[in-house]
Amino acid sequence: MAIRGSIRVCLVAPSLDILGGQAVQASRLFRSLQDVPSVAVDVLPINPRLPGVFRLLQRVRYLRTVVTSVRYAWTLITRLANYDIVHVFSASYFSFLLAPTPALLVGRWYGKRVVLNYRSGEAEDHLRRWGRSVLAILRRADVLVVPSGYLVEVFSRVGLGARVVGNIVDLQQFAFRERKSLRPIFLSNRNLEVHYNVACVLRAFARIQRRRPEARLIVAGDGSQRGALLRLASELGLHNVEFVGRVTPARMPALYDTADVYLNAPDVDNMPASILEAFASGLPVVTTDAGGIPHIVRHDDTGLMVPRGDHEALAAAALRLLDDPVGAYRMTRRAREECRRYAPEVVAADWVRLYQGLMRQGEAPAGTQARGGRSVNTAWE
Repeated sequence: MAIRGSIRVCLVAPSLDILGGQAVQASRLFRSLQDVPSVAVDVLPINPRLPGVFRLLQRVRYLRTVVTSVRYAWTLITRLANYDIVHVFSASYFSFLLAPTPALLVGRWYGKRVVLNYRSGEAEDHLRRWGRSVLAILRRADVLVVPSGYLVEVFSRVGLGARVVGNIVDLQQFAFRERKSLRPIFLSNRNLEVHYNVACVLRAFARIQRRRPEARLIVAGDGSQRGALLRLASELGLHNVEFVGRVTPARMPALYDTADVYLNAPDVDNMPASILEAFASGLPVVTTDAGGIPHIVRHDDTGLMVPRGDHEALAAAALRLLDDPVGAYRMTRRAREECRRYAPEVVAADWVRLYQGLMRQGEAPAGTQARGGRSVNTAWE
């Protein structure tokens, strides 16, 4: 329960209606901060649901973007005045323009402390393509926070400092299962988009299946590449491949428990929470070395890394795990210990220290006067 004088924080982020890494991490942070007496936390979804019959408008393509953006902007204007700190989750490209940018500008207009929590592995390309306009917006934030040292390096190259606060993995939600021997059951859990290169996983699995015909692959996630990936699986002559579609966070622990090896082959990435979830679940991880992944996976220690786009190396590393279950088991034990750095209470404490530091730099927490309306709806689910 919040106490008088608590720092009032508003998390501006996607709700779980948009199932993805930002929504999951925001939901976990919200739950973790609710247990901290010195912080009073609310959420403001970037994808608010319209009331009653107006919700039907959100089912119409293009019109959905317009009406949702108008409702979102109105909510920012009427409610952000109630908080001391506006904590904005951010992706890249047009998402950056539509969601974090208005929240940052409205927060600054009200004189609030603004945390821009940039989370996209596409940051380097975003900065190169959008240039000065992005930098001008980023510099309006009081602090730029990223989940990995990789993005610190990216932003430092354009003269911006960033602080690291990691992703959250709930060690109670993802139960560690010891795998003294490994079955050839593989899991891929990324959105089916080009930059996550699930095609590389399918090509690697084709090579695995030549050695282990009984091997099985579970492909979780959805996206624009679903049709192309289904065709590729057919062209490769794969069997025992199951595309299970989008999986809710509540169902993910059971899916990790079903598999025995996690395969990940992105070309672009930052700090995938799915790797941490695999660590927590006891799955040995085979991944490409994209973006910030080397900051959370130590090759031959907590997982195996191969070059981006190299499906042959991905397959060879996966087969190595099957052939060396003792080594794989030791690897998963070390990976499990690594997860403790990302436990909810550890990450929440990092955020609280950051919030407290921001408040010490500025004014005391605002009083009861505000131009906003009711408190933000905190129903994430």
